[in-house]
Amino acid sequence: CETCSEEEAKYRCPRCMKYSCSLLCVKKHKLALSCNGVRDKTAFVSVNEFTDLNLLSDYRFLEDVGRTADAAARHPTVHSPTTKKLLYCLRNKARRCNIDLRTLPVGFTKRRENSTTFNCMEKKFYWHLKLVFPHCHAEYTLK
Repeated sequence: CETCSEEEAKYRCPRCMKYSCSLLCVKKHKLALSCNGVRDKTAFVSVNEFTDLNLLSDYRFLEDVGRTADAAARHPTVHSPTTKKLLYCLRNKARRCNIDLRTLPVGFTKRRENSTTFNCMEKKFYWHLKLVFPHCHAEYTLK
């Protein structure tokens, strides 16, 4: 056991591949190394270490991604006529003002946060502006 070094190891952590002998040692291992015990599905595996289990795991991962994408495409907000109409009008107004307006697909967090509108009475765009400063981990949002 790599935790207590007393007993023969029976278990192997799927996350970091450390050997443990008992549930107590598994818990100590998780606390000491801040390991959650869940295998990283996207971790790199060299060709020398690649097995049939890795292939099966990758295949299942791709199936899960496909199911999630299919479910997102069937979501009612994607096909909502009002959402499409408002977006179509906003793009047309922008095009008339020589603005190249691009939007993210439905379901993206930044798309939901966006509150850009066009006021027909004032004939003005009201932008949702988010400035991100990665060097100091700061962001500023202005609506």
